[in-house]
Amino acid sequence: MTPLNLKNGLSRLAQQDYKDVHAECIAAITADVTAAVPYFLLGVIAFEHKNFGKALELFGKAADLGPQEAYYPAYTAMTLSTLRRSNEARIVADTASKLARKDPHLRDMIGVIYSRCGFHEKAVQHFMAATAANDREPNYFFNLAASQQFLGRFEEAEMAYNQTLRLDTSNYRAWSSLTSLKKQTPQRNNLSQLKRLFDAPDNSHDTKLHLGHAIAKTLEDLGHHEESLDWLLQAKAGKRAEFPFDRDSAAALFEAAKRTSNAPKTQNNTPQDTTPIFIVGLPRTGTTLVDRIISSHSAVTSAGELNAFAEQIKILAGTKTPYVLDAETLNAAPVLGAAKAGQAYLAQTSALAASAPYMIDKMPLNFFYAALMTKAFPKVKIIALRRGAMDSCLSNFRQLFSTQFSYYNYTFDLEDTAFFYRQFDALMEHWRGTLPSEQFMEVSYEDIVHDQENQTQALLDFCGLPWEDACMRFHENTAAVSTASSVQVRQPLYSGSIGRWKKYGQKLDVLRAALGHLAD
Repeated sequence: MTPLNLKNGLSRLAQQDYKDVHAECIAAITADVTAAVPYFLLGVIAFEHKNFGKALELFGKAADLGPQEAYYPAYTAMTLSTLRRSNEARIVADTASKLARKDPHLRDMIGVIYSRCGFHEKAVQHFMAATAANDREPNYFFNLAASQQFLGRFEEAEMAYNQTLRLDTSNYRAWSSLTSLKKQTPQRNNLSQLKRLFDAPDNSHDTKLHLGHAIAKTLEDLGHHEESLDWLLQAKAGKRAEFPFDRDSAAALFEAAKRTSNAPKTQNNTPQDTTPIFIVGLPRTGTTLVDRIISSHSAVTSAGELNAFAEQIKILAGTKTPYVLDAETLNAAPVLGAAKAGQAYLAQTSALAASAPYMIDKMPLNFFYAALMTKAFPKVKIIALRRGAMDSCLSNFRQLFSTQFSYYNYTFDLEDTAFFYRQFDALMEHWRGTLPSEQFMEVSYEDIVHDQENQTQALLDFCGLPWEDACMRFHENTAAVSTASSVQVRQPLYSGSIGRWKKYGQKLDVLRAALGHLAD
């Protein structure tokens, strides 16, 4: 048997040889309690079995015994990132980065950690090192391409996506991402190849979802909107059957959110050096646009889409349910001191705030927490995006969301999307009537497009910010954008997406009927 060492152990664990590696690690520690590698490999086993607390303990022990080995802090940072403890993950990743060698696996891992934490410039450096050390691994090029796209380096991203596909023609994530970078034309598109790949036998639901979205995007760009919708329905069919949307649970979640407005407002005497600005709303309704407008101001930085406030509420609620956001957790929230969540949130996001007077968090689904946020932060500003119902629902249905989060399962079906929109609209009406006007503001996407200057002035006034011309030139903002709007928000405002639903004709009759009077 090959002697147990770090690389050999990782290779065997990748083949799920957990039992034998575990036994050898215990024997190695018995023989020498100062050997770092067996503690590390036991930590990997704990991580693979989702025992993250034990994994952190074991990785820490390995790092104490082997302080010059980059794998130990790298895996610690990965575990912290998995637990969404982003600030701690970034700090430990910095340690791993200083120790990192030319090992491509290690470099790619550190890049992924930085990317998850929102530090895409650092991520790109590690992804480039990984691809330089191993130019035959498609995932390294895909990760590089994604970070380049977030940074607005679209030519570099296109080259890296194409290299991914040269190495692995079937990489469905690269196909959907590449198609999203540019408008497809009759002279330049991959429609035939995408359709052949879609029809391949034994495709997974995820494969069909990504390829179908790429086909639909291409057809829409070519002006074939009704055919585009047919492909979206095909693309989503498998995931819709696999993860049906639970309307009863969704309705209970919205009702629980409304009840949080009854939570007592606890005294918060903690100094608040940074004022949080939460930009919320349904995805694809202008949240990134408003983020870019306001974050173009010299006093504002954008932290991207964070789940930090939701996680702090979950921790305080102490509910044992498997989801961070659910009715049980929100039902427990009114009895909490929300100020504790606010203090923990500001501590967790301090590195992302970078000492700026204002920090934007644009996680769309934070709209569920609006009432709790007004109780957690004395100076909070919450901006809720609104957009026409038909365009809102179509834009959600057209979007390829991460399948790792069940919160977007409503987008697998047009009628479910309409149901979610109706619930969202009712919650916005509730917030409008219960939240302080100096802390909660609704803004129309259409108004911003048609009256950019006055709407920009209104947004800055609401936040207490003086006028800066840079906010009108938001498309020149060079900060990273890690959302689906990474391409669009680097262009000046355009009105082409307003009323897009009309191009789909009778194909959207089912959506109009499901929305009822809201469709008008």
